Amino acid sequence: MNKIVATTWAAAMFGIAAAVTPALAAAPREQVIPVPGFADFLAVDGKTVWATNSGRVERWSRKGKRAEVPMAHPCGAMTIAFNSLWVADCKDFTLNRIDLKTAKITAVIATGIANPKGELNVVAGAGSIWVASDAKGVVARVDPATNSVTASIPTNPDSFYLTFGMGSLWAVSGSQQSVQKIDPATNTVVATTALGREPGFLAAGEGSVWVQEQGDGTVAKIDPATAAVSGRVKVDETLKYGDIDTGGGKVWLRTTAGQTFVVIDPTSLAITARMGAPAGSGALRYTSAGVWTTAHDAHTMSWWRKPKTIGN
Repeated sequence: MNKIVATTWAAAMFGIAAAVTPALAAAPREQVIPVPGFADFLAVDGKTVWATNSGRVERWSRKGKRAEVPMAHPCGAMTIAFNSLWVADCKDFTLNRIDLKTAKITAVIATGIANPKGELNVVAGAGSIWVASDAKGVVARVDPATNSVTASIPTNPDSFYLTFGMGSLWAVSGSQQSVQKIDPATNTVVATTALGREPGFLAAGEGSVWVQEQGDGTVAKIDPATAAVSGRVKVDETLKYGDIDTGGGKVWLRTTAGQTFVVIDPTSLAITARMGAPAGSGALRYTSAGVWTTAHDAHTMSWWRKPKTIGN
């Protein structure tokens, strides 16, 4: 990679001033880690990361695998909260709680799983864990103090994709082409917004909610106060199938075609970087030190280290 592109990467991805000269910019470095099986969804745990795999959940560092937890069929995006990793099981239709220190399952909660194919999210917010539990349109709210379902919230059918942010739970239905805002104080839908074709994974952060419109190849920006679409970013012809995260003043989008991931400025809605070669489907999670991605068809995980300028 030439120094000018490296400068663009540093400025676009990690907030290094655009005025930095090419001579002071360090090239981004991708560390590719072989991961046997089908490593897919990720959850960041400090300097390590948890990944779903075939029949197991694994904890990895940059030096290799640290732990393995057998499960029937771990699936979907996971969350870390209350000193635990929370993972859906698409074979047993349960929500599993894993202790971060012991790497042992401490609770198995019969929530039901809305999408046994595995495209869904487990998220944390408002003192609870949330998972789409029925394809008819139900989200289960779980109390981590009792490991029990305390509410079942009606939503649009096929609301598999969730995120929590700006004080609300957000649920996306691909078949209904909608995002719904749910008030955790009342466990009710308070707004419904139409979206583009085949909306999927979403993230809340950098002042907005961001939804992949997979069929249109766009990312929709949702105003958290009004739940209205306030902008869109055209990324590729489609976004089948990827992942999305926010952090460090950017939106991070794992893609399938064209590159490994793109970086979006949340204010200008400009794509400020396209990074890596196409690596098929996989997941992405941002950290302040770098970015984790998976490429399950290539049986790899990658760590994209934050570039440093000379003298840092």
